[in-house]
Amino acid sequence: MTNQVVTFAKHHTPESWRVVARRAQLEAHNARLRLSVPVVERSEHQNIYHCAMRKTGSQWIKELFSDPIMYRHCGLLPYVPRYYRWRFGQAVPPGRTATPLFVSYKRFDEIPKPDNYRVFFVLRDPRDMVVSSYFSTRNSHGPMGDIPQQRRILREKPFKEGLLHVIDHLAKKGTFNALRTWVKASDAEAVQLFRYEDLTGPRQAEEMQRLMRHCGIPVPPAELDTLLSRYSFSRMRGDRHKGQAVSHYRKGTAGDWRNHFDADISEAFAAATGNLVDLLGYRTEPQSDRAST
Repeated sequence: MTNQVVTFAKHHTPESWRVVARRAQLEAHNARLRLSVPVVERSEHQNIYHCAMRKTGSQWIKELFSDPIMYRHCGLLPYVPRYYRWRFGQAVPPGRTATPLFVSYKRFDEIPKPDNYRVFFVLRDPRDMVVSSYFSTRNSHGPMGDIPQQRRILREKPFKEGLLHVIDHLAKKGTFNALRTWVKASDAEAVQLFRYEDLTGPRQAEEMQRLMRHCGIPVPPAELDTLLSRYSFSRMRGDRHKGQAVSHYRKGTAGDWRNHFDADISEAFAAATGNLVDLLGYRTEPQSDRAST
């Protein structure tokens, strides 16, 4: 019953109130870190920026970088831009990990930054992003921004029409173009790209160590294993599912798009994205006419 009440409140409380409450929670969390967690090693970087598009595990990564283990080994406090009504042109306070920033590389480049910083961008197969966006927007995502309007639209449409609408909506929002901008950004020393599929797949520990090295955070392997176990997708999905009809962590499986794309959807996706799949290093392949209903 308690979880159902929380879910109802989440979906019916005005966004401005929820943002204020989340900011207060984050500030209390950071105060506890400062008071109770000794920093044994500090990152050589003044700020870390976690950049992404939505539906790339951004909330999962935010939780990882907010954990006391992470603070102990880097001394950087989490900073969630949305909770502070952050706007482009503003600098992120020093000594913070900004997580997440949903931006193109061009917009990120315009943010005032210290001399010593690191940024990592998490990308994902855009076909899986489309499917994840559909289910999240229709069923489970908190009612922020244009989510309520898009939810009404998707709930009025059959599944296939809804998926086509999501492709068109993401294209108009510039999501696919923003993904393109990060491909060449990896040439910069401060920038590295990471694939969602690698961060959550069989090579997770190895890939997360690579991310930690890029960020200058020397988390010992045993403690990193503890973090990855604490915030595993299955555990987070289970925690959020208790007492709820729908979990925000519905599925993290790579290639789930194959269960939902048919020839028409594939054609619409190709028209909206061009060579994006190849550009990001994912495999294009002939599509069957199978689709979920």
